[in-house]
Amino acid sequence: MKSRYWAILSTLVALLFTALPAFAADSSLGPANAARFGFWTLVPPLVAITLAFITRNVVLSLFLGVFSGAMLLETKGFNLYDGMIDSFLRVSREVLGSLADPWNAGIVLQCLAIGGLIALVSKMGGARAIAEALARKARTPRSSQFVTWLMGLFIFFDDYANSLTIGPIMRPVTDRMRVSREKLAFIIDATAAPIAGIALISTWVAYEVGLIKDGFSAIGLEANAYTSFVETIPYRFYNIFILLFVLAGIMFMREFGPMLKAERRARREGKVLDDNAKPMVADEATDLEPEEHVVPSIWNAIIPIGTLIAAAFLGFYFNGYHSINGGDNAALQALLNESPMSFTAIRECFGASDASVVLFQSALIAGIVAMTMGVAKRIFSVEQAIGTWVQGVKSLNITAVILLLAWSLSGMIKELGTAAWLVSVLSDSMPAYLLPSIIFIMGSIISFATGTSYGTMGILMPLAIPLAWAIAPEHEYLILNIGAVLTGAIFGDHCSPISDTTILSSMGAASDHIDHTRTQLPYAVTVAAMAVLCGYLPAGLGLPVGLTLPLGCAAVIALVYFAGKKVEA
Repeated sequence: MKSRYWAILSTLVALLFTALPAFAADSSLGPANAARFGFWTLVPPLVAITLAFITRNVVLSLFLGVFSGAMLLETKGFNLYDGMIDSFLRVSREVLGSLADPWNAGIVLQCLAIGGLIALVSKMGGARAIAEALARKARTPRSSQFVTWLMGLFIFFDDYANSLTIGPIMRPVTDRMRVSREKLAFIIDATAAPIAGIALISTWVAYEVGLIKDGFSAIGLEANAYTSFVETIPYRFYNIFILLFVLAGIMFMREFGPMLKAERRARREGKVLDDNAKPMVADEATDLEPEEHVVPSIWNAIIPIGTLIAAAFLGFYFNGYHSINGGDNAALQALLNESPMSFTAIRECFGASDASVVLFQSALIAGIVAMTMGVAKRIFSVEQAIGTWVQGVKSLNITAVILLLAWSLSGMIKELGTAAWLVSVLSDSMPAYLLPSIIFIMGSIISFATGTSYGTMGILMPLAIPLAWAIAPEHEYLILNIGAVLTGAIFGDHCSPISDTTILSSMGAASDHIDHTRTQLPYAVTVAAMAVLCGYLPAGLGLPVGLTLPLGCAAVIALVYFAGKKVEA
């Protein structure tokens, strides 16, 4: 088996080195490199994704993916020695550049700060108390999964907050109910970006609405971009179907594919993790049980985590408020002055906020509240509180490393023009009824290969809106294709092993990242196929969404019931 793996790796490396002398790359960005490299722009994501599944080592796989991209850009002719040196230096610059980006830095700090917060909550007995309280409601594998799914719907405002908050709370409960970590990670992941992407108020809305507005301007169309965004929601077939798919699996307690094997292992043997799993929580996070004198209380969890959520909501509003007032949009500024608490004002403020900074600040405030509570209740001293917080931060160092490498790979892919090449290859002329399905598939491929839904939306939306309007200048058809862009980007990002939300879901559930991706992928692909067959194709042929959506939902439920097998058969 190992010899086969090394043969695959050797083949990839040989192909890369064979191609290098032909290119003598320059460092120009995007389309120029896409035209120069063509198919070879796919090498970095293919190396990273293939090696991740083969070696089960995410750090090594991502590093080699970034390095292969650097080799393409830096190697001149057959001078491989200088190429390798320059490539290593370029990788280091990419990682430094990823960390220097304010958004990325905010996400890393947010992860570390939430790690510290969860450590404090655990040390105060809050995690144990809330697990015991939930266990009284979640007395079976079904009810524990349902509570997890329901919490995912409640934390709709941001996918990162969703992934990082639900896992640590529900993990002790699902472990006790013998639910596999793979299934927990899947539920978290399936209720993160899919729900945040269609929520009326979230950190995603402004970006999505902004892309729609720019697309309308490009074709000279006068229409309300936010209203159009709301109109796309019934056409967000993958988002809706995956949420229903998870619920149906919980209700029927049926699974298929690798997830069935994982769930039966957990239920029958009590092994929530595979014997060879490498969970994305370090040893530091396991030594945080409360001392004997501590009386567990749910308030030791509810107050700090409630502070996190409340501070995030307030932070999104005020951060966006100041951002808008500091900008040059007079109409929005007038709206905030006249109706600061209106739905439109709140929506615009959420959209204009810097979510990564707000969530870091919220986690920091929640951590201070937890420290204050613990010291006031004599659970620990100030020195012990800080030590516990630092211990929690250390437990998430590996997540920070993986995120930095994933962002570096994304930057390398952008510079190589991978997405531009895929668009040029896949965007040939097509019948009108096929366009929504093709756009969905294009978005899926690009976001899977690049690990970013935002980037995919930014690439496809300026192309999809003019193309759809040129083929059929009808409002309903245009909305359908916009929905296909937004949904395809989320699907590819949802199941990509190099996506930050996939990584954070593995971390939140303390699951092996490759096991999470391997068990989630068949489910995500199946639901995506249902989105095309029962959603975009019929809608493209003119079937009204009022009929398409219910029929698609019924098909998803039937699929789970008839294709799935009882876990506890």
